[in-house]
Amino acid sequence: MHRMAQSYVFLSGLGGLGVEIAKNIVLAGVKAVTLHDTKQCETWDLGTNFFIREEDVLSQRKRVEAVHPRVAELNPYVQVGKSSCVLDENTDLSFLRTYQCVILTEASLSLQKKINNFCHSQSPPIKFISCDVFGVCARVFCDFGDAFEVSDPTGEEPKQVFIQNITQDNPGVVMCMDNRTHGLQTGQSVLFREVYGMTELNGTCRQVTVLTPYSFTIGDTSGMQAYAHGGFFVQVKIPQTCCFERMEQQLLDPKVLVPDFSKPEVPLQIHATLLALDSFQQQHHRLPNTGCPQDAEILLKMTDGVNHTLKSKVSIDQDLVRTLSRTAGGCLAPLCAAVGGIASQEVLKALTGKFTPLQQWFYLDVTEVIRPLQCLAAEEFFPKGDRYDALRACIGDTMCHKLHRLRVFMVGCGAIGCEMLKNFALLGVGLADHSGEISITDPDLIEKSNLNRQFLFRPHHIQKPKSTTAAAATQDINPQLQIDAHLNKVCPATESIYNDRFYSRLHVVVTALDNVEARRYVDSRIVSNQKPLLDSGTMGTKGHTEVIVPNLTESYNSHRDPPEEEIPFCTLKSFPAVTEHTIQWARDKFESAFSHKPSIYNMFWQTHSSAESVLERMKARESLEGSFQVIKLLSRRPTHWEHCVTLARIKFDKYFKRKALQLLHSFPLDTRLKDGSLFWQSPKRPPSPIEFDLKDPLHYSFVVSAARLFAEIYNISYSEKRIETDEMAKKPDQTKLSVSSEEEREAIAQLERAICTQAITPDWLRMTPILFEKDDDSNGHMDFVASASALRARMYSIEAADRLKTKRIAGKIIPAIATATASVAGLVAVELIKVVGGYGFESFKNCFFNLAIPVVVLTEPANVKRTRIRDNISFSIWDRWTIQGHEDFTLSDFMNAVREKYGIEPTMVVHGVKMLYVPVMPGHSKRLKLTMQKLVKPSTERYVDLTVSFAPELEGDEDLPGPPVRYCFSGDKPEDRA
Repeated sequence: MHRMAQSYVFLSGLGGLGVEIAKNIVLAGVKAVTLHDTKQCETWDLGTNFFIREEDVLSQRKRVEAVHPRVAELNPYVQVGKSSCVLDENTDLSFLRTYQCVILTEASLSLQKKINNFCHSQSPPIKFISCDVFGVCARVFCDFGDAFEVSDPTGEEPKQVFIQNITQDNPGVVMCMDNRTHGLQTGQSVLFREVYGMTELNGTCRQVTVLTPYSFTIGDTSGMQAYAHGGFFVQVKIPQTCCFERMEQQLLDPKVLVPDFSKPEVPLQIHATLLALDSFQQQHHRLPNTGCPQDAEILLKMTDGVNHTLKSKVSIDQDLVRTLSRTAGGCLAPLCAAVGGIASQEVLKALTGKFTPLQQWFYLDVTEVIRPLQCLAAEEFFPKGDRYDALRACIGDTMCHKLHRLRVFMVGCGAIGCEMLKNFALLGVGLADHSGEISITDPDLIEKSNLNRQFLFRPHHIQKPKSTTAAAATQDINPQLQIDAHLNKVCPATESIYNDRFYSRLHVVVTALDNVEARRYVDSRIVSNQKPLLDSGTMGTKGHTEVIVPNLTESYNSHRDPPEEEIPFCTLKSFPAVTEHTIQWARDKFESAFSHKPSIYNMFWQTHSSAESVLERMKARESLEGSFQVIKLLSRRPTHWEHCVTLARIKFDKYFKRKALQLLHSFPLDTRLKDGSLFWQSPKRPPSPIEFDLKDPLHYSFVVSAARLFAEIYNISYSEKRIETDEMAKKPDQTKLSVSSEEEREAIAQLERAICTQAITPDWLRMTPILFEKDDDSNGHMDFVASASALRARMYSIEAADRLKTKRIAGKIIPAIATATASVAGLVAVELIKVVGGYGFESFKNCFFNLAIPVVVLTEPANVKRTRIRDNISFSIWDRWTIQGHEDFTLSDFMNAVREKYGIEPTMVVHGVKMLYVPVMPGHSKRLKLTMQKLVKPSTERYVDLTVSFAPELEGDEDLPGPPVRYCFSGDKPEDRA
C-alpha cells in the first residue's frame, strides 16, 4: 500500500476496457493517475463505458472530460489528472519519465511498440502494459524490464508449523507434528525457532527438499547436537527476479498463459489473428465490417502470412478468424470487466513488486458465446444507432432483446453485486419497456470499509442501505432498467416473500454472497424451482465462478468445501501456541463479557418482574435458570466510572497474572508425562505472570478500553482523563462451588444485600449488550481485543500480531480487492448470456483464478449425475415427481399413485423430520387409512415436498432413495396457479 501511494500511472484509452482499469487502480489507492483519451462521446460508448451518460453524448463532450470527474470521485486520496493531447508515432515521449507505469488501450501496434521501447530503455524501466478487447477476444501484454524483483511471489501468509522430530543425519529430516502438512516445495527456504537440543538451527534459514507432505530434508545436521523437543519453522519468502523481453521480440516468439486446457492451442492462434487484424487496420484504416465475408477472407490470408513469421507456427483455425472478423468491430462489456480486472492486478504488481507478474501475454476468448449464433443473418448484427450497438455486433439483435426481457434475482449487493449491476446496465438486462426486471436484495448498510471495492457507493452513502443505493446508482448508468430493491435476507424466515410464485416469474438467479450457508439455501430453492443459478466468490486475489443449469449441471450443494479448522477449547483456554490463538481468545473474552452476559442479564429480568420476587422464589427453593450469574452481575454492578476502572484492573490480574500462577501451580515447569517427556514442550508454552505497570502503554490500553466497555454496558458515562488504579483492589472472595445449597445461600445473601444497600430501579435491571464493530476505531472495541491479545501473547512468549492483523482475524475480514471482483463479475455475465440463449452443456465454463500467481483456469461444469433405482428408472437432483391429490386422498392412495405413475413401490414416506410412514414403526400401518390433509398440514402453497424411499431390487438390501415427491392437495399444480 505504501509503494502504491507513491506511484504515478499513465493510462491511455477510455473505452470499455480503459475505464475498467481506471476504476480498479483508483480504488486500489495509487498516488496519481493521468487519464488520456482523444475521442468524443458517442451513443456507442453508453453500452461499454459505465462513466459516460446520455447528456455527455448530446453535448458532444470528450470522453476524458466526461469520465475524469467520475473516476476522481472514487477515491479522494488519489490525484486524477486528464489529458487529450495527441499521442502517436511523432509524439515526444519524454513526458512519460514521470510515471512508474504506462498502460495503453485502443492503441495501434506500432504505437505500442514505440512506447514499449521507450519504457524498457529507461533506468529504472517504466513498467509497460498494453491490452485490448476486439469483440469476443482480448489480450494483455506486460513488460516490466530486464530485471524486475518480486518480493512476495504468492502473497500467501507463511504457516507456522510445529516440529515432531529432526534427525541427526546427512541430510537431516524434519518431521511435522501431528501429521500437519508443511505446504512447502523443493527449493523454498524455512526459518527455525525455539528448537531444544539441536539449538544450532535456531534463527537459521535452510533450503528444503520435500520428501512427503509431512517431511523434508534440510542438509547436513550430523555434526549438530541431538534434537530434544519443541521448535517450529516458518517459510521464508525469498525475492525472485523476473526477466521481460520487449514487445518487438515477444511478437515473434510469445510466452503465453493458457487459461483453457481444453483448447491449449487457441492463445497462439488468437495472437496470430490479432497481429493480422492490426495489419488490416493499417491497410484499410478500419476494422473488418460486421458480417462481411470479403473482409473475413482478407483477414484469413493476412493471418496465414503472419503465422509464417512466427518462430513457432500454429495451425490456423479458420472459424476463429472468421468469428474475430465478424465481431472485432463490437465490444462485449463483460469481457472488458474480466480482462480489465486481470490487467489492473498487473498494474499493482508493477508498482509494488508483490505477486508474480504475467509473463508476458494473456489471451482470453469467449467464442462459445458466438458459435450457436453463426447461422443468423448478417443483418442481426448491424448497428441501429442505440447504446447496444457494441453488444449487438457480438451477439445479435435477438439475443439483445432476450437480455432486455430478462427477469433476474440477485442476492447480495456488495463488491460482486455492484460489479454485476454495472454489467446488467451495460448489457441492458431487465428493461422496463420490455417487461424485464432486476430484483435485488441485501439487508446490510454501507460501511466506510466498503468504499475501496464496492464502486457504486460514495462517502455520503455511508449507513444507507446497499440495495436501494446500488439500484439508484445503476439506473444512473442505464435509466432504462427496471430495478426492484429489497432489504431482506434470503432465508427460511423470508420464504413467504421469496416463495415459489416469486421464483416462477424469474429466468435466472445470481448470488453475490460471501456466506456459504446463504448460498446453500439459495441453491436449494433454485433446484426446487428449476431455475438457473450463477454463483461466484472471491478471497483476495482468488476468485471462482460456477454456472448451474437445470438438468445439465450439478448444483452448488453437490459439493462440499472442507470444514474450517477450529481451535480446540483447551488450546484457547490454557495452551495457546500461535498468535491466532491469542487473538481468538481476546475476541471470545469480548463476546462473553460485553455481549453474552449482558444479553443473559436482560433476558432474565424480562422474564422476572423484580429483584424482590426473584428473592422470594429462591427462598422457596425454586430453580431459576441463570439466576446465579445474574445475581453476581447485579451485586457487583458498578455505579461510577472509577468502579469500572477498578473492575478492569481486577480483570487484568485475573487474565494475565492469576491464570498463569494457577497453571504453573497445577503443572510446575519440571512436570513430566507418563512416558517421561516434559509436559511443557512444544507446542505447549509455559505462561509467565505479568505484574501490572501503569507506565506500560499496553497495560494502560487494556485497563482503559476494558473500563470503557464496562461503563458502556452498565450505562455509565466515562472519562479517560480520570484513570486511577487501586493497587489494593481485589476480586471479592468467592469459593468455587458446584451448584449446591451452599451456593444457593450465597446467591440469596448477595441478592438480599443488593436489595438492602441499593435502590434497585428498573434501570438497574437493564444492561446494554455491545455488538463487536471492528471498523469504528473510536469505539474502543479493537483497543480491547488488540491489547488483550498482545498481553496474552506476551504472557506465553508468543510474537504478538500488529493491530491490522489482529483486526483481520478478530473481525473475520475476508480479503477483497476490486481487481478480482471485477473479473469474477465479468465472467459471470458472459455465462448469463449463454444461459439466456439456452446454450448446450459444452458451451458453459466455470472458472477458478488466482491473479497473484497468475493462474486462470476455465473448465466445463460438472455434468449432472443420475441415480439408478431400476434399469428403466433413475433420477437426478433436478427431478421432482408429482402426485395430484384431493380432499379425501389417503396415505394409501398416495403410495398407490406413486407406484402406478412411476412403476416402483414406496416403502417409507417422510415430511421434513416427521416420519409419516415407516412400516417397522408401531401403529404406522393404521396411518395408511388417514387422509393426507390430516397427516400433513397444507402450506399456503397448497402442496408439500415429501421424501420417499423405495423397495430394493434384492431382498435384504437397503431401501433406495428417490427424488422429492411433491404432493398437491388439490388437482391443480402450483405452477399453474402462479
